[in-house]
Amino acid sequence: MKPDFIIYNTLTRKKEVFKPLVEGKVGLYVCGPTVYSDSHLGHARPNITFDLLFRYLRFLGYHVRYVRNITDVGHLENEADETGEDKIAKKAQLEQLEPMEVVQKYMNSFHFNMNELNVLPPSIEPRASGHIIEQQLLIDSILKNGFAYEANGSVYFDVEKYNQHYKYGKLSGRNLDDIRTNTRQLEGQDEKRNSFDFALWKKAAPEHIMRWPSKWGEGFPGWHLECSAMSTKYLGEQFDIHGGGMDLTFPHHECEIAQSTASLGHETVRYWMHNNMITIDGQKMARSLGNFITLRELFTGNHPLLKQAYSPMTIRFFILQAHYRSTIDFSNEALQASEKGLERLMTAVKTLSELTPAQHSTIDVNMLKEKCLAALNDDLNSPVAIAHLFDGVKMINSIKAGNEQIAKTDLDELTSFYHTMVFDILGLKQEQTADSGNNQVLSGAVELLINLRKEAKANKDWATSDRIRNELNEIGIELKDTKEGVEWKLK
Repeated sequence: MKPDFIIYNTLTRKKEVFKPLVEGKVGLYVCGPTVYSDSHLGHARPNITFDLLFRYLRFLGYHVRYVRNITDVGHLENEADETGEDKIAKKAQLEQLEPMEVVQKYMNSFHFNMNELNVLPPSIEPRASGHIIEQQLLIDSILKNGFAYEANGSVYFDVEKYNQHYKYGKLSGRNLDDIRTNTRQLEGQDEKRNSFDFALWKKAAPEHIMRWPSKWGEGFPGWHLECSAMSTKYLGEQFDIHGGGMDLTFPHHECEIAQSTASLGHETVRYWMHNNMITIDGQKMARSLGNFITLRELFTGNHPLLKQAYSPMTIRFFILQAHYRSTIDFSNEALQASEKGLERLMTAVKTLSELTPAQHSTIDVNMLKEKCLAALNDDLNSPVAIAHLFDGVKMINSIKAGNEQIAKTDLDELTSFYHTMVFDILGLKQEQTADSGNNQVLSGAVELLINLRKEAKANKDWATSDRIRNELNEIGIELKDTKEGVEWKLK
């Protein structure tokens, strides 16, 4: 029997025990990237968050169909007002490329970055441009049910009409009067019945590059429409979990609920999950705000705000050290602390293979396992799970120092559990760096000096012994004398 897995449902604003529609199976849909530029640190968070969810559901024994879309059409510059150029078409003009060249270029970049971060690929990765027919059929059903209207070759969702039958704003907690007050009527949008109505299909202006034929005329689908069409195509008219960043709650996910309900007569999503933002100086990191650091810049250190380069696993660990529903504020100090914490954790995992088992155990492995899994079962509380893993690190180091003992069966169990938690669930991995060859040379040189120091001590040449230790320390190499011999590390 599986333990209860509890998740916070944005729709009900409370934690709920997760119960899938079909026993043993989970349908998961997550909003993917709009591929018109390189991914930044803010994009890493939802992908790592829902990668953790994907990995943990599989650990719990579920068969998961994970669908994460690629937005390659319909996302306009001004999201809320649905004005301006298509983001991809605009980038195509700037780079003098075909729009689908832009899509391919930045989709490749996104996939490369996700692979570096050890984010597993989804089960299905549909593209909006490959599902134009499905989106047009969805518009047909919404029109047929009376919740949309055509105007000058465009089709708009009638929010007020929908709100008479259902509740628009239930996910974000907004009411229509407030939305009406805060939505401005823009020039060129007088074809809408209300300023808060949103486009299902937009008539293409003569200069608009990305366009498709339809019964309403040549145009392109609205941004919100793609997720309603593709999620139901691959996961059915009702599915378990829909995820995404908190910034998508309104209007994107609110519009998804409205579209699906207007078409089918019922909601499609049972659990809505949203990760919080990464901030810089308290402001959301976003391409639109220009305050972002790309993942490539983080990995190379090539950005004015960065004091050094940070490895992909440092970035992943940095994100996992905060609960997915809390904000994370970027700082070099926080990333450097994550780097050191990750090194300590990975060293402990390596140490497990070097321990010598005893006849009896003086530690409780099961208690540690129960605490880690209880944290993850409580709304994916990765920081608490990691804190318990570090309690285990102290235990591992204590065994190594001879202060605690562990029997072979317990050692095997502890080793297996750390490998499962660190590598399979948290998705961390040992990193191979370009400097690995240099590191081998450094290791050889330090070992040589350690042996020379050992000879000096054997000859009672304390001056030479101290000189080797002190000069290594000055250049950032710390020696530590232990029962097993001399250990060294970079400070």
